Amino acid sequence: MSRSDAIVVGAGHNGLIAAILLAKAGLSVTVLERESEPGGAIRTEEVTLPGFKHDLYATNLNLFMGSRFFAEHGDELASHGFAVAGASKPFGSLFPDGFLGVSTDPAETRAAIEARSKADAAAWDELGAWFGKTLPAMLAVLGSPLPSAAAAKALWSERRVLRQEWAELARLVLQSPREFAEDHFSDGQVQALVSAWGMHLDFSPEIPGGAVFPLLETFASAQNGIALGQGGARTMVDALVGMLRAAGGELRTNAEVTKVTGKHVELADGTRFDASRAVIANVVAPVLFDKLVPHDAVPADFRRKLARYRFAPGTMMIHLALSELPKWTAGDHLREWCYVHLGPYIEDMSLAYTRAVAGRLPERPTLVIGQPTAIDPSRAPEGKHILWVQVRMVPADVDWEEHKEPYADRVIDILEEYAPGLRIEGRHVLSPRDLEQSNPNLVGGDQLAGSHHPSQNFLLRPVPGWSRYRTPVDNLHMCGAGTWPGAGVGGGSGYLLGSELARPRRRILRSPRQM
Repeated sequence: MSRSDAIVVGAGHNGLIAAILLAKAGLSVTVLERESEPGGAIRTEEVTLPGFKHDLYATNLNLFMGSRFFAEHGDELASHGFAVAGASKPFGSLFPDGFLGVSTDPAETRAAIEARSKADAAAWDELGAWFGKTLPAMLAVLGSPLPSAAAAKALWSERRVLRQEWAELARLVLQSPREFAEDHFSDGQVQALVSAWGMHLDFSPEIPGGAVFPLLETFASAQNGIALGQGGARTMVDALVGMLRAAGGELRTNAEVTKVTGKHVELADGTRFDASRAVIANVVAPVLFDKLVPHDAVPADFRRKLARYRFAPGTMMIHLALSELPKWTAGDHLREWCYVHLGPYIEDMSLAYTRAVAGRLPERPTLVIGQPTAIDPSRAPEGKHILWVQVRMVPADVDWEEHKEPYADRVIDILEEYAPGLRIEGRHVLSPRDLEQSNPNLVGGDQLAGSHHPSQNFLLRPVPGWSRYRTPVDNLHMCGAGTWPGAGVGGGSGYLLGSELARPRRRILRSPRQM
């Protein structure tokens, strides 16, 4: 038996961040990870050929670079080897008749949009200015527990803007990506350019509540570009582990947890870890309470709420080792962009999503095509390249053993319509079933650890009444993508929970019903 002040189950980045903050506060902390290495959905491996470094799941580190944790600890992260490569041409959308890209050079972006529509170019400028004006208010919500006095205080500090813009902000929160795009732009390509970001979460163009993320990601990327981990996203995980150990925390890998309470954790081999202060589960709620927490420890009301938890459609990942970057028919300049969205239009995205939620393989899925070696050549041998292809959306419940490779062939065929003659040297395909087997949080291949639709977001995440990281089990807490502020490599939940638990002489977080 081993004893610590706090036990963290799961060495994803949120769990590591929470552990670091507790260790820095002088608590003894042990992090337990079932896999042979930490990182959760951040993992870099040579899965195609030697020397080709692929981010198996997440790759975009923008949210982390804008996080409060990075703002406070960026220098220490760098001292542990964390480094990024920045893309000044972050994303664009590819169409049968051309390409529309966004650059951190405002004049370049505006010229590209103006070539499609002068009115849309003016609307782009207007929307970008509104984004800059209202961003602090949006960040006040995203950076605080919900509900909380901290969120109220942060919003109060932005009261002047809120008085002026409350109606437009409320409209934005309720809008679908299509409504948002059509409100501001008339050209179909410009509309698709901004709507594509909804497909990174689980928002088809028609789903209400899906407009916020497209706005945030479109204009944040236009201002700051996209950050990739130098040599792979694993650089971030390695730096976090270095910080944890430097602060006195312990990480144990190959430690599969089979039982969790608020006082102790048990491993598959029978080893027991006792926690005097808190157990933090970086585990999505349905998995935590269905598989790890004793059934009789959880009230029936909580289990009824948890039974309604919804997961987003699945994702397929395709990693390619190439002898050269794609020869895009729209022009060689596409090789400079970090992300290429291939939907291509709003209607195509809508059809792909509808088929996936109906349990059918989309004929034309939405593709997020990452060109990491255009930004960071160190990820492949000299002169070689990789592609990171995220296939959105696909159903979880098909016979993936039968369909995985044929469907990957279909995706490659679609790619070759826009880039004929791909020079592929190696290929590695991950189906939704593969994603879940590698990480139990990715249920059904849902890379988001649960839908972000309005009924399961903000103060309703993961379930109503339990949005502030507590659970009905005393001293047991949750963090990770299944809790507020949700998915993405931002570390928000780990930071908020770790900061609260690290405060001296304070009761641990209360649920809204106890406030």
